Amino acid sequence: MLLKWNHFFSRHFMAFLAGTSFLMAGADLSAQVLPGTGTRVEGAWDDFEDESWEFITNLPKSSTNVDKQTRYPLGQSTNNIWTESAKRGQPDMIQRVPTPAGGLPGSKGALMMKSLHTGVPGQGSRGTNQDDLIMQGSMISVAYSPSVVTRVYIPPFEEWEDKTGTSFGFRAAVKAPMKSKKPSRRRFFSRGPTTRIETIYLGMFIQFNSKTDSPNSEDSAMFVVRADSTGQDFIGPEIKQTGWWTLGMSFTPDGRTHYYASPGVDPLTHADRFASHAPYGTRIQSFHTAFFNVCNQDDGRTWSTEWIIDDPAIYYISQ
Repeated sequence: MLLKWNHFFSRHFMAFLAGTSFLMAGADLSAQVLPGTGTRVEGAWDDFEDESWEFITNLPKSSTNVDKQTRYPLGQSTNNIWTESAKRGQPDMIQRVPTPAGGLPGSKGALMMKSLHTGVPGQGSRGTNQDDLIMQGSMISVAYSPSVVTRVYIPPFEEWEDKTGTSFGFRAAVKAPMKSKKPSRRRFFSRGPTTRIETIYLGMFIQFNSKTDSPNSEDSAMFVVRADSTGQDFIGPEIKQTGWWTLGMSFTPDGRTHYYASPGVDPLTHADRFASHAPYGTRIQSFHTAFFNVCNQDDGRTWSTEWIIDDPAIYYISQ
């Protein structure tokens, strides 16, 4: 589900919910694991410094979530680290580009992503859709405190798709025990809700609030995070400056997820954590991969905001 907050909510409740989220910053620091701590997982990172880096799109892309069409073969990077989502398809443009100013010291290459048709290839729709770019992952038990970190270049607001709504996502696929919503049924009797291990998708979205279609007097952006203990998305920090940001998520042995964001490219610190939750009221058991969303209004005419990432990597702490 893509995110779009109505104007009334944005104006009157954003500060309240953000304050609720930020209360988590005072939680037990001993339970934290800074994203980027420990050993980097081989094959689950990319610095985009190879000038021959390329993504083979294998068009048309998949759009299973819209029209139930999975179109093989899936797109793949030549270094085998990145793949198209079979469910939603990859961004329409995926290119290695020169690192924007202010990036990591010594970085000469980064990855640009943007999309026109985020739904069915070559067609527009009446709603917002998204494309996914998935990193090669590795199943890691939370006993090893896995984490993922990336740098994201947030462009000046005048360069964004001029539409209030979700534009980008930094996500993680994890597994956890989840209760079924319906009781199981057998021939002669029914049983209560059952629990099974399911994949859930957590992460941080970036939402743009455009001054042209909202009551705001100026453009703004904020993080919206999935998910709190009730399974609801919640508002994170406001984005008060554009340029490079460092984002991270860590998954600790107590089953909680910790969310971090900081302007700049310096390593994350304990002060950069803005929330910790047992998402959906369950305990995360294992981390599997990270991926990125690119979103737009999918009208067949308007390109998404151009997003650039650098040095995404998955880590774990050896025991």
